[in-house]
Amino acid sequence: MKSTFAMCIIGFSIIATLPEALGDPPPGAGGKNHNFQLSSTTFADGAMLPLSAVWNQCAAYPGGGNLSPELSWINAPKKTQSFVVVMYDVTASFTHWGMYNISPQATGLPAGAGIAGSAYGTEVLNDYFIGPEYDGPCPPTTLNPTTHQYVFTVYALDLVLPEIPSFGDFAPGPEALYQALIQAGLGGHILNSASITGFFGD
Repeated sequence: MKSTFAMCIIGFSIIATLPEALGDPPPGAGGKNHNFQLSSTTFADGAMLPLSAVWNQCAAYPGGGNLSPELSWINAPKKTQSFVVVMYDVTASFTHWGMYNISPQATGLPAGAGIAGSAYGTEVLNDYFIGPEYDGPCPPTTLNPTTHQYVFTVYALDLVLPEIPSFGDFAPGPEALYQALIQAGLGGHILNSASITGFFGD
């Protein structure tokens, strides 16, 4: 149990510190000045997320559209074979969205790409346990801080991830995707990553 926990911590550290650890990209990954970047027309980096991105069943913030935001990336490594996108609530340690095996030809995802059965990639169950889809912010107003930090990260991989299997009637969750990313990182298969941050709450 302890060794598994330690392995997860090491793996998360590898993923979290990837941009710093990479330094110059390897030959053929996009050139010495390679600069993988993520942006969005839905919100500016460091700004508040709009109500359109908020969970549509959030009693504290009614009127949410529950649409995953538009995401665009540039300067992806040339050897990219697939992309992974994750939306993570840093404040609450909560995963709102995970999509993997996005086409290597993709330069982003349109707004609303995170619907159930999306054609843009394979999704995992979010921490709401509603289904393999995007479900937006709904920070509780009774716990501090009431404004949460949401980080959207795109990973460029030099392989296509094996399909994450279901367990009976249970769809694979974000932990399974993180484990797949940890293994990819340990094998040197994460070429680069890029992130942007949004906030939501009182």
